[in-house]
Amino acid sequence: MWDTWMAWLSDRFGLAQQALFEHAVQPALFAMGWGNLLEDAFDATGWLLVGFIQLLVMLLVFRPLQRWRPVEAVTDRRAVRVDIFYTLLHRLGLFRVALFFSIEPVIDGVFGWASVQGMSGIQLDALVAPLWPGITDTAWLSLLLYLVVFDFVDYWIHRGQHGLNRWWALHALHHSQRQMTMWSDNRNHVLDDLLRDLIIVLVARAIGVPPGQFIAVVALTQLIESLSHANVRMSFGPWLQRLVVGPRFHRVHHGIAIGHESNGPHSLGGCNFAVLFPVWDILFRTADFHTPVQPTGIRDQLPEHGAREYGQGFWSQQWRGLKRLAGLW
Repeated sequence: MWDTWMAWLSDRFGLAQQALFEHAVQPALFAMGWGNLLEDAFDATGWLLVGFIQLLVMLLVFRPLQRWRPVEAVTDRRAVRVDIFYTLLHRLGLFRVALFFSIEPVIDGVFGWASVQGMSGIQLDALVAPLWPGITDTAWLSLLLYLVVFDFVDYWIHRGQHGLNRWWALHALHHSQRQMTMWSDNRNHVLDDLLRDLIIVLVARAIGVPPGQFIAVVALTQLIESLSHANVRMSFGPWLQRLVVGPRFHRVHHGIAIGHESNGPHSLGGCNFAVLFPVWDILFRTADFHTPVQPTGIRDQLPEHGAREYGQGFWSQQWRGLKRLAGLW
């Protein structure tokens, strides 16, 4: 049943992708003289369609939740508008296009060299298939498997972002938002995103994730991340909050001197690093289910700790991140 349903869903998505490509993307490419990019543009159209679907869910589901039970009143709407720009940049495929021209050739080169040396990746879903004998509907099991694998990778990426000074210099931009909303997930330095996506794509290629499954994993992960950043007073309860990351669990991660520098000023640390499944925080003793929700931000933004400025707009935030990385600010 699940395989049939997922096949139906994949077919409908493919038809929508084809229609969007033929009626909008392809004519635009020919008009600009970029007909040589048709194949890559078709793939990009899939990401564009996923982005549209995500934005619809955010506007139709997450936004009403924020209005229903907000954690705090939004007083800095300019900061939220900047976050919306980050979201559109990522969800509508513009960042993916940049990745295609930057890291994809590097990844192709790495795996091409490995193939020449006789090294090849694995097919993870085929390796674990004997673990569920007799089950014919395996598509959803493969999807769940990939969600767990990538969430484990994301957990350790997130630990690195908070545990390594240079990486934190970039990741601090994400935590500098004092008005956290459903738009805040993509508020990142482009180098931070580039490094994370490079690791994720390398893992995906190494374990043989099919393109369709990879898109589904990314789409589901991003939607849950948008919800976990939402300005909504919501807890998943004593049991479910230990299975899936929710708004309360993640807002504690963003709390001033809780989600970072929890051991004191200039001391790296934190809690609640998981993106989807809190089990990693539970296993590695970084979970905090009890601390009340606190104002979000970074300690050094407070007046008594120097009132550090992280930038008001996209370009100033990116520039200050580079200066932090270079140790100049």
